[in-house]
Amino acid sequence: MTYTQECTDATLISQYQQGSDLALSTLVHRYKDRIYTSIFMLVKDQYLAEDIFQEAFLKMIKTIKSGRYAEQGKFLPWAQRVAHNLCMDHFRRVRLQVPVTTEDGRDIIELLPLAHCNGAERMEQRQTVQSVRELIESLPEEQREVVSLRIYAELSFQEIADLTGVSINTALGRMRYGLINLRKAIKEQQLVLR
Repeated sequence: MTYTQECTDATLISQYQQGSDLALSTLVHRYKDRIYTSIFMLVKDQYLAEDIFQEAFLKMIKTIKSGRYAEQGKFLPWAQRVAHNLCMDHFRRVRLQVPVTTEDGRDIIELLPLAHCNGAERMEQRQTVQSVRELIESLPEEQREVVSLRIYAELSFQEIADLTGVSINTALGRMRYGLINLRKAIKEQQLVLR
């Protein structure tokens, strides 16, 4: 075991800020498996996970080098949050079809058969789908996060609880309130879901 392997995260970060590439290498090797796994659990694609992993470490390196990293003895939770946020950014960019149900339990996407519509109807229905996506983005952050992880990343509630650091009941509650708020907003904006 080398000296750097015995160092704390704070010491390694300080050494890296003073120019030690070995300190950075040790830090990366110390946490790479855990960070990569948390990314892969979200995106479920090896190549995408590798890209986000690299982007996450580049962002962390830039933050540390610029002196904006505030050491509180919690490098791993911070690193995982950076990676998690990049995953959420990816999901926002991709804008997957989001299954949201109506009050009677029907999936709104199934209610929008775009293939069987004329041009005007198809455009109207796409606008409705976009409006629902915007409503999801307008949810309070904790609810939006759980709804996004459940819908976009298809994570179980246990995985969501573990990733966000809350109990499974809290994750379930946030999902419930998120869906209630979506239904309420759909009703308030008088979106017509046929």
